[in-house]
Amino acid sequence: MPLQLSKVLLRFNDREVELPLGKMSSFEELYVDFTIEQVAGGEQCRLTIHPKQDIVLQGLELYYPYTYQSTDRLFANGFQSWSESREYGSEERIPTLRGFTRSRYQYFGDTHLPGIRRGRGHLHSWTYSYIRRDRQFDFIGSLSEQTGFTLLHHDTQAGQLCLSKECAGLQLSHSFPLLNCWSGSGSEAEVFDRYFEAMGCPPPKAAPMTGWTSWYNYYTDISEEIILNNLAAFEEKEVPADIIQIDDGYQQEVGDWLKIKSSFPNGMGAVAKKIKAAGYKAGIWIAPFVCSEHSQIFKEKKSWLLKDRNGKPVKVGHIPVWKGWFYALDFYNPAVQEYLTGVLFTFLNKWGYDLLKLDFLYAVCILPRPHKTRGQIMHEAMQFLRERIGDKLTLGCGVPLGSAFGQVDYCRIGTDIHLEWEQRWLRFLNHRERVSTSSALQSVIGRRQLNGRAFINDPDVFILRRQNNQLSEHQQFTILLINCLLGDLLFTSDYLAAYQAEQWSELMSIFKWRKRTLKHIQTFGKNGWAIHFSHQNKHYIAACNLDKQAANFQQAQKTISLEPYESMVLLA
Repeated sequence: MPLQLSKVLLRFNDREVELPLGKMSSFEELYVDFTIEQVAGGEQCRLTIHPKQDIVLQGLELYYPYTYQSTDRLFANGFQSWSESREYGSEERIPTLRGFTRSRYQYFGDTHLPGIRRGRGHLHSWTYSYIRRDRQFDFIGSLSEQTGFTLLHHDTQAGQLCLSKECAGLQLSHSFPLLNCWSGSGSEAEVFDRYFEAMGCPPPKAAPMTGWTSWYNYYTDISEEIILNNLAAFEEKEVPADIIQIDDGYQQEVGDWLKIKSSFPNGMGAVAKKIKAAGYKAGIWIAPFVCSEHSQIFKEKKSWLLKDRNGKPVKVGHIPVWKGWFYALDFYNPAVQEYLTGVLFTFLNKWGYDLLKLDFLYAVCILPRPHKTRGQIMHEAMQFLRERIGDKLTLGCGVPLGSAFGQVDYCRIGTDIHLEWEQRWLRFLNHRERVSTSSALQSVIGRRQLNGRAFINDPDVFILRRQNNQLSEHQQFTILLINCLLGDLLFTSDYLAAYQAEQWSELMSIFKWRKRTLKHIQTFGKNGWAIHFSHQNKHYIAACNLDKQAANFQQAQKTISLEPYESMVLLA
């Protein structure tokens, strides 16, 4: 059932007007240029506001009647990289963060945003969404988030989908291209290919990579010795890898990026040089738009901090490994931009790193401004980073995905995995951005279509080590298999020198699927996924059971029984 636009409402200066579809409209305060045309096998809507005087926008809403069926699956894209993103049933609800934890976690996602309808049968998605009926997709998505974030809201009980632009309070005195969206129907590959064609987003130039990152084994307790020991293990085992990435923990405090811990006595440039001398690219982590409460920036540069309407610095959240609160920087402060320009130049040109992992990016757009939406701020911040990083590689993380389309080479598309399958306490809190292996894999599956279209997907790491984790062997294999098939940046944090023959065999058996072609995915059981793919002219099915209960998968005339969290690859 293709989406058919029925009504458009524009709200400004405390009044609401209904716009005629696809026509120019004129009012005392403004006129609106609104076009609807057939593009890329679907329908593209563009809407530009032309003020005749100063105005304040309150919202724009497009309404599409839709007859939802009980068997439909609706995709809800979370606000940023870590936000759980998956298909829902038409009567499900998206969980809401429990109130007593909001001060710590509300800015990680969309909990703090007003006006989002929640509850059973109310499902919301950022930037794009679809309704899947078997293998038919009815799709709608924003072609440009640079003027404002786009929210898609499914009201399955009322039978209506609403597209709205986040622009409340935006003061305008000039022409403004508020809306550009596309809708269409077809197979999974057809709608996503046409969507990015209509967007004009070229496929990523960067190549798929494999490598090592320090975080999921050592976390912030890293040193030059640890990095070089792991580098030596890669060299000794001759692992077919591309990059060694140093994660959080090299800096004295978050925000003080050029103040390095004493555990790196020769400096970060010396480590990068040794990584590159061994034949690998060198990567390093940075969270450019935040600082911890213990940093010199927070203590000495109060004017650099983003302030709320009461003039207080904005607490972005609380992280135990940073030992307290962290705060957002005011991106539009010239001193902040000058500082970040110098930091990036040092990382790339003085220290010689090839890739920057850019994390906690959402913090830059927590608060809109009178003349800029949050989407505008995010876009301009991403442009700032891209211009200063140049042709070096970027890995986006903690970023609203629509703002990362075509702006980063690689992008995280799920939350951090955990050293066990689930953190029950954070799940109880309904924390959609929580560290969770279960949630991470759901998002890797849910956002699989972005790989090779918007950027190269980073599904996060796999773990095969037997020590320092609580994942079962079935869970470890399932993580490795799904990450390999649905992403193209494959990282581990394991110390490979400790691998036994069984682990090497498991790793090498999966590496052969790196040059696969993904066909389609189907569901089975309560939480089972059958990933159809081809390799060297043969068709395979990866049957993955993500549930804590056993599940049966039907292949042809055979019933395959899978234990909890078990996965296997079958010749179709």
